[in-house]
Amino acid sequence: MNSANSDLERRRFWAEQLDAGFDLVEKIQRYPVAECGEGFASIPEAAQAAGVTMWFSTSPIAGGLPRVFWIRKSLVETVVQIGRVMNERGWILKIEDGYRSLEMQRLLGSKPEIFDRILQKCLWETGGVLPSPEMMFRRSCVLVANVPKVGTHMSGSAIDISVFRQSDGSEVWRGNDYLEMSERTSMRSPFVEPDALKNRLEITATMEDHGFMHFPFEFWHYNKDDGLAHILTNTPGPAKFGPVHWDPVNNTVTAVENPEQPLRPVAEIQREIEAALSRAGKQGTNS
Repeated sequence: MNSANSDLERRRFWAEQLDAGFDLVEKIQRYPVAECGEGFASIPEAAQAAGVTMWFSTSPIAGGLPRVFWIRKSLVETVVQIGRVMNERGWILKIEDGYRSLEMQRLLGSKPEIFDRILQKCLWETGGVLPSPEMMFRRSCVLVANVPKVGTHMSGSAIDISVFRQSDGSEVWRGNDYLEMSERTSMRSPFVEPDALKNRLEITATMEDHGFMHFPFEFWHYNKDDGLAHILTNTPGPAKFGPVHWDPVNNTVTAVENPEQPLRPVAEIQREIEAALSRAGKQGTNS
């Protein structure tokens, strides 16, 4: 396959995956949720108490906010069990991210490094034609959840992970770093090297053996007992975890009102496109 054909295939796959991802986003928005009100628990504290070696990201999220390694209480023990299984295999589970508040999620989607990357990929997809705000909205909804009901981190039911070897601290390589945004991001991307794909699927098998399902369009994201997990496993009935506001002082949760309301509407996406073009020293109009 020559380079031109290869690029065409990569662009076609990227577009197909993001379209399929948005279809899934819309299904999640329609899926019923009966928020159970369960509080949160600390993954680091539970891992330490259980004697399980686990690592945690030290980098701040957008806006300089610290990452929150707390998720729903009933899920924490499962994560610790996964960590123990990985230790027995000679691996170390690293939690990259846990719960995100709505503000954390909104800031993440607007973060210049992330938004600019998505815009550049969309320009690549369109052959250089400036994408419409509606297109950027759809792509962003898949790559960085822009709707609370869709973003399972906002439900306290999801973790982003990496995996490392105990022997030398090297990463069990999945083809790309955490938060890759390209045609290689989907779990089963055909553009990922065989060894990296094997690692992705072996890690996923361990996660799913414990009920944490993978989001098909990201190789690092796993979630359980929410609308997305019900859809992926064909589980009937309402999901028990939906987007919540978490009070860490009292460890109480409050269901988000209007969870289908976008965090960043199309008009705001338009302003972000203009800001991104300004950062890049470009000007343009939608075609």
